[in-house]
Amino acid sequence: MKGIAGRTMRGLPVGARLECIDNTGAKVVQIVMTLKLKGTHRRYPKAGVGDMVIISVKKGAADMRRQLLKAVIVRQRRPFRRSDGTMVQFEDNAAVIVTDTGETKGSMIKGPVALEAAERYPKIASNASIIV
Repeated sequence: MKGIAGRTMRGLPVGARLECIDNTGAKVVQIVMTLKLKGTHRRYPKAGVGDMVIISVKKGAADMRRQLLKAVIVRQRRPFRRSDGTMVQFEDNAAVIVTDTGETKGSMIKGPVALEAAERYPKIASNASIIV
Protein backbone atom coordinates (compact mmCIF):
# COMPACT_ATOMS: atom_id res chain seq x y z
CA MET A 1 0.00 0.00 0.00
CA LYS A 2 1.29 3.40 -0.94
CA GLY A 3 1.84 6.10 1.69
CA ILE A 4 0.14 9.50 1.60
CA ALA A 5 2.25 12.60 1.05
CA GLY A 6 1.49 15.76 3.00
CA ARG A 7 -0.23 16.12 6.35
CA THR A 8 -3.61 14.43 6.26
CA MET A 9 -5.45 15.50 9.37
CA ARG A 10 -7.60 12.68 10.60
CA GLY A 11 -11.04 14.15 11.11
CA LEU A 12 -13.24 11.09 11.77
CA PRO A 13 -13.12 9.51 15.24
CA VAL A 14 -14.54 6.11 16.15
CA GLY A 15 -18.34 6.39 16.21
CA ALA A 16 -18.58 8.89 13.33
CA ARG A 17 -21.36 8.28 10.82
CA LEU A 18 -20.54 8.47 7.11
CA GLU A 19 -22.42 8.30 3.85
CA CYS A 20 -21.76 5.19 1.76
CA ILE A 21 -21.38 6.30 -1.86
CA ASP A 22 -21.25 3.02 -3.75
CA ASN A 23 -24.05 0.79 -5.00
CA THR A 24 -23.73 -2.05 -2.49
CA GLY A 25 -27.03 -1.22 -0.73
CA ALA A 26 -25.63 0.51 2.37
CA LYS A 27 -26.63 4.16 2.90
CA VAL A 28 -25.25 5.22 6.32
CA VAL A 29 -22.31 3.52 8.03
CA GLN A 30 -20.59 4.04 11.40
CA ILE A 31 -16.87 3.67 12.10
CA VAL A 32 -16.14 0.87 14.59
CA MET A 33 -12.35 0.64 14.35
CA THR A 34 -9.45 2.15 12.42
CA LEU A 35 -7.01 -0.35 10.94
CA LYS A 36 -3.21 0.01 10.96
CA LEU A 37 -3.22 2.90 13.42
CA LYS A 38 -0.74 3.20 16.24
CA GLY A 39 -2.61 5.25 18.82
CA THR A 40 -1.93 7.08 22.06
CA HIS A 41 -3.12 6.10 25.52
CA ARG A 42 -6.66 7.41 26.33
CA ARG A 43 -7.06 9.04 22.90
CA TYR A 44 -9.87 8.08 20.56
CA PRO A 45 -8.62 6.46 17.35
CA LYS A 46 -9.30 8.61 14.29
CA ALA A 47 -9.37 8.00 10.56
CA GLY A 48 -8.77 10.26 7.57
CA VAL A 49 -8.87 10.19 3.79
CA GLY A 50 -7.36 7.00 2.39
CA ASP A 51 -7.57 5.03 5.66
CA MET A 52 -9.17 1.60 5.81
CA VAL A 53 -11.68 1.22 8.64
CA ILE A 54 -14.10 -1.38 9.93
CA ILE A 55 -17.66 -0.11 9.68
CA SER A 56 -21.11 -1.15 10.79
CA VAL A 57 -24.01 -0.56 8.38
CA LYS A 58 -26.71 1.50 10.10
CA LYS A 59 -29.12 2.27 7.24
CA GLY A 60 -29.58 0.51 3.94
CA ALA A 61 -30.78 -2.76 2.46
CA ALA A 62 -32.04 -5.35 4.93
CA ASP A 63 -29.33 -7.88 4.05
CA MET A 64 -26.57 -5.27 4.58
CA ARG A 65 -27.69 -3.90 7.95
CA ARG A 66 -25.86 -4.81 11.17
CA GLN A 67 -22.86 -6.24 9.34
CA LEU A 68 -19.22 -5.47 10.04
CA LEU A 69 -17.40 -4.66 6.79
CA LYS A 70 -14.22 -2.94 5.68
CA ALA A 71 -14.37 0.45 4.00
CA VAL A 72 -12.04 3.15 2.70
CA ILE A 73 -12.70 6.80 3.51
CA VAL A 74 -12.78 8.87 0.31
CA ARG A 75 -14.04 12.28 1.58
CA GLN A 76 -13.89 14.20 4.87
CA ARG A 77 -15.11 17.59 6.04
CA ARG A 78 -12.00 18.34 8.07
CA PRO A 79 -9.54 20.38 5.94
CA PHE A 80 -6.19 18.71 5.27
CA ARG A 81 -3.00 19.94 3.62
CA ARG A 82 -1.56 18.36 0.50
CA SER A 83 2.18 18.18 -0.17
CA ASP A 84 1.96 21.09 -2.65
CA GLY A 85 0.54 23.34 0.10
CA THR A 86 -3.12 23.45 -0.93
CA MET A 87 -5.85 22.85 1.62
CA VAL A 88 -8.62 20.42 0.64
CA GLN A 89 -12.05 20.16 2.26
CA PHE A 90 -15.21 18.34 1.13
CA GLU A 91 -18.90 18.97 1.85
CA ASP A 92 -19.50 15.64 3.61
CA ASN A 93 -17.84 12.53 4.99
CA ALA A 94 -18.05 9.49 2.72
CA ALA A 95 -16.74 5.93 2.46
CA VAL A 96 -16.65 3.07 -0.04
CA ILE A 97 -17.10 -0.56 1.04
CA VAL A 98 -14.17 -2.75 -0.02
CA THR A 99 -12.98 -6.35 0.31
CA ASP A 100 -10.04 -7.48 2.44
CA THR A 101 -7.65 -6.90 -0.49
CA GLY A 102 -8.90 -3.34 -1.17
CA GLU A 103 -11.12 -3.99 -4.19
CA THR A 104 -14.52 -2.29 -4.25
CA LYS A 105 -17.62 -4.40 -3.66
CA GLY A 106 -19.83 -2.09 -5.71
CA SER A 107 -19.41 -1.31 -9.39
CA MET A 108 -19.82 2.49 -9.28
CA ILE A 109 -18.95 5.40 -6.98
CA LYS A 110 -21.13 8.51 -6.75
CA GLY A 111 -19.53 11.93 -6.31
CA PRO A 112 -15.92 13.07 -6.05
CA VAL A 113 -13.11 11.00 -4.54
CA ALA A 114 -9.99 12.46 -2.91
CA LEU A 115 -6.73 12.03 -4.82
CA GLU A 116 -5.08 10.45 -1.76
CA ALA A 117 -7.59 7.58 -1.66
CA ALA A 118 -7.46 7.12 -5.44
CA GLU A 119 -3.64 6.88 -5.45
CA ARG A 120 -3.61 4.37 -2.63
CA TYR A 121 -6.38 2.11 -3.99
CA PRO A 122 -6.34 1.79 -7.82
CA LYS A 123 -9.68 -0.04 -7.97
CA ILE A 124 -11.39 2.94 -6.31
CA ALA A 125 -9.73 5.25 -8.86
CA SER A 126 -11.04 3.20 -11.79
CA ASN A 127 -14.63 3.20 -10.47
CA ALA A 128 -14.66 6.89 -9.43
CA SER A 129 -16.46 9.44 -11.62
CA ILE A 130 -14.46 12.46 -10.37
CA ILE A 131 -11.06 12.57 -8.64
CA VAL A 132 -10.30 15.82 -6.81
